[in-house]
Amino acid sequence: MSWSTAWRIARRDLNARFKGLRLLLVCIFLGTAALAAIGTLTAAIERELAANGQQFLGGDLQVELWQRSLNEEERAALEELGTVSAGTRLQAMARKDDNAAPIELKAVDELYPLYGELVLEGGRKVTAPSGNDAYIAPGAADRLGLETGDSFLIGTETLQVAGIIEDEPDRLGEGFQLGPTIIVAEDVPQRAGLLAPGAMYQSKTRVAFDTPRDLEAAEEDLEERFPEAGFDIDTAERAAPGTDRFVSRMSEFLTLVGLAALVIAGIGIGGGVSSYLDARRQSVATLKILGATSRDIARIYALQIFAAAAVGSIAGLAVGVAVVPLLAAALEGLLPVDTGFVIDPGALLLATAYGLLVALVFAAPPLMRARHFPAMALMRSNIAPLARDRSALVVVIAGLAAIVGLALITASQPLLSGGFLLGAAVVLALLALLGWAIRKIAAALPRPASPIARTALANIHRPGSSTGALVTALGFGLASFVLLAAVQSAIDGNIEKRVPAQAPDYFVLDVPREQEDRFRELIRQTDTDAEVRTVPALRGSVLAFGPEGNMTRTSELEEIPDGAWALRGERGLTYADDVPPGNSLTEGQWWGAGYDGPPLVSIDEEFAEAAGLEIGDRLTFGVLGVEVETQIASLRQVDWESMGFNYVFVLSPNALRNTPHNLAATVELAEGTPTGPLLQALVRELPSTSVIEVGGVLQQARTILEQVGLATLAAASVAVLAGLAVLLGAIAAARASRTYDTVVLRVLGADRRQVLVMQLIEYALLAGALAIVALGLGSLTAWLVVTQLFEFDWLPDWTEVLLVLGLGLATVLVFAVGGSLPLLRAKPAQALRAL
Repeated sequence: MSWSTAWRIARRDLNARFKGLRLLLVCIFLGTAALAAIGTLTAAIERELAANGQQFLGGDLQVELWQRSLNEEERAALEELGTVSAGTRLQAMARKDDNAAPIELKAVDELYPLYGELVLEGGRKVTAPSGNDAYIAPGAADRLGLETGDSFLIGTETLQVAGIIEDEPDRLGEGFQLGPTIIVAEDVPQRAGLLAPGAMYQSKTRVAFDTPRDLEAAEEDLEERFPEAGFDIDTAERAAPGTDRFVSRMSEFLTLVGLAALVIAGIGIGGGVSSYLDARRQSVATLKILGATSRDIARIYALQIFAAAAVGSIAGLAVGVAVVPLLAAALEGLLPVDTGFVIDPGALLLATAYGLLVALVFAAPPLMRARHFPAMALMRSNIAPLARDRSALVVVIAGLAAIVGLALITASQPLLSGGFLLGAAVVLALLALLGWAIRKIAAALPRPASPIARTALANIHRPGSSTGALVTALGFGLASFVLLAAVQSAIDGNIEKRVPAQAPDYFVLDVPREQEDRFRELIRQTDTDAEVRTVPALRGSVLAFGPEGNMTRTSELEEIPDGAWALRGERGLTYADDVPPGNSLTEGQWWGAGYDGPPLVSIDEEFAEAAGLEIGDRLTFGVLGVEVETQIASLRQVDWESMGFNYVFVLSPNALRNTPHNLAATVELAEGTPTGPLLQALVRELPSTSVIEVGGVLQQARTILEQVGLATLAAASVAVLAGLAVLLGAIAAARASRTYDTVVLRVLGADRRQVLVMQLIEYALLAGALAIVALGLGSLTAWLVVTQLFEFDWLPDWTEVLLVLGLGLATVLVFAVGGSLPLLRAKPAQALRAL
C-alpha cells in the first residue's frame, strides 16, 4: 500500500475534531507551547543584548575603578584603542527647598554617549550636559517636585534642570540603582565637595574602538599590562553581566520545565494512543481481512497520529509566540526585550522537534503493537491478546537518543540538562518500580469484608490492571502540584520573611570621620531612641594570598577558584576593635581593642575554604595604590541575610586607620518617626553624605523577586497541566477494560453507586499511597530550583505546600470520578453483544 493510499484511508477514518486523539493533541500542544514561548523569549533577550551591547555598556570596553580615576599611563593605554570617555558614579543627595532625595549621580564628559542617544522628554536628543545643567530621571523630578528650568542643590552646588530623561542609552549597563539618575558634567562632583579623600565613588572609563578589535584580546592585554591596578573590565559582549547571568539561569530553568512538561505529557501521549488504537481494533481487524498488511496498518495509523501531533505542534507554536509579549510585559524593566511579537525560527524549530520526537517515543510502542491485532478481534475485541513488538524498542531508543542529543547540543549548561534528563529517567524507573511494589503489597493485604472495598483492592493488583500507568500519572501530577507550591512559597518567603525583618531605615555613605559626633547628634535631635551603627568604609583588592613565603599573586590566576569570588576585583574593607554584630568566630582569636602589633585580618570561613586559606596565612591588599600585607588571625561565620554591614575582610585598626576614608552608617528610627526632618538636616549640615532609603531598595528587590516568581509560576503551571493530562491519559487508556469490568459487575447485580464508590476507593488508595512520594519528589526538585539555580534561600511555606498537595489529591479524585462517569452509562446488553 502506497503512502498516498494510506493517507486517503487515514483521512477518512480521522475525525475532524480529532475525537480519540485529543489527549495526544493537548499533550503536544502544552509541551510545544511552553518550549516555543521559552525559546522565543530567551532568543529575543539574547539578540537584544548582542545587537545593542555597545549601547548598553556605553562603549566597546569599560574599565571601572573605586575611589580613583585612571592615571596618565592607564588612560594612554585606553587611548591606543580608540576614543575615550570618562565619568564618575556615586550616591548623593539632591535637595530643593524642604524636599530631599537620594539619587545616583552620573557625571560624564563631553563625549558622552559614545554609542546610542540620550533622549529627553518631548523626543529632544542631547549630548552631555555642561556647566551647572543637569538631566534628571522622572523619579527624581517627582520626588523633588522639579520641572525643566528649576534649580536644586547637590552637595554645595546649585544645579538647574535642563530636561527630564526619557531614554538613557546605557541604563542597563549601569546595573542596580539605589536612587533615580541625575546626569551632570564631569567636574560637578568635585565642585560640589563630593570627591574628598576617602569618598566612596566609582570611575567609569569607556572606549569606542577606532578599528574592529577582538574584545577578549583587548581585555587580556589590559590585565597583563596593569595586573594589580584593580581594574573591573566589561566588554560589549557582556554589557550587563547580571542580566546575562539571570537570563541564562532563567532560560535553563524554563527550558527544563518545558522538557519536563513534554516528558510528563509524553506518558499521556502513550496512554492516549493506546486508548485510541484499542477503540479501533475492529477497524484494524477489518483492514486485515480485506488484505492490509501489518506494515500498512502501522502506516495508516502513524499518519493519523502524526496529523494530530502536527496540529498540536502548530497550535502550540502559535500560542507560544502569542504569549511572549505578555511575558515581556511582565518582565518589563527587568530584562531588555520589546513587548511586541517576536518570531525566532530556531526556537520554533527546536520546540517542534522536541514535540514530534516525544510523540514518536511514546506513541511508537502502542502503534507498533497494533500491527498484531488479530482478525479475531473483529468478534472478540476485548479478549484477544496483544503481542509485544520488539522492533518498537529500536524506535524508542533512537527517539530518546535524538532528544538527549538536542538537549545537550542546544543547552548553555549541558551538564545541567543532561543531569535533568538522567533524573527524569530515574524518576520514571522509580515510579515503575513503585507501581510494581504497590501491586505486590495490594495482593498480599488481607481481603476487606466489604465486597466493594474488596473489589477495589483487587482492581489494583489483578492481571491487566492499569496500576502502573496510574502510579506514573499520579506521581508526576501530584509532584507537579508540590513543585509549584514549594517554588512559589519559597520565593514569597525570600520576599517577606528575611529582608524586611532585618533592614534598617537608612544606609548613610561618606560620613566624614571628623564629623561623626555631629552626625550622631543630628540623628538624636530627630529621634532620641534611634539605633545608629557606624563603620569605616574602604575599597581594596586582594593582590596576593597564601602561606608566608609561598603566596599566590591574584593577577597570575588563570581562573578564580569556585566560591572565592572576593578575589575578583575590588571589595569592601573595614576595620574594627570588636567582632562585628551578626558575625561569630569559628576559629582563631580576635585582636581586641588597642592592638598595635603586625596588621591582622579576619576573613569569612566560606571564602577561606574556597581559597584554601588557614589561620596564619597572609593576605596582601591593594588600597588606594598602597600594598597592605596582613596575617589571618581568625575565621568568621557571617550572617549575610542581615541587611547591615557585612564584610568578607575585617582588618585590625592599625592596618587601615591612617588610610584616607570615610564612615558608612545604618540608622534605624523608632516606629512612627517622620523621616523628612532627618534627611533635611543631613543634607544641610553634611552635604557630602548620601542617604539610601532602604524602603526603596527593598521595593526594587521585591519587584524583581515578584517578576521571577511570576515567571516560575507560569512555567510550573505548565507542568501541572501536563500532569493532569497524564492522568486523563491513564484513565482513557484503561477505559476499554474498565467498561468490560463495569458491565460484568452490573450484570452480577452492582448498581451505579457501588461501581462509582469502587472506582473512588481505588483511586483514593493509589493517590494516598503516592502523596508522600510526590511530596518528597516535588520538594527535592523545588529545592534544586530555588537554591542551586536561582541561589535563593530555601524558605517554603509547608502549610501552603501541604494545602496545595491536598488540593491536588482532591483534583485527582475529581478527574478520576469524572473519567469514570462514561463507564456508568454503558448499557450491559449492548456491551455484551460486542464481546
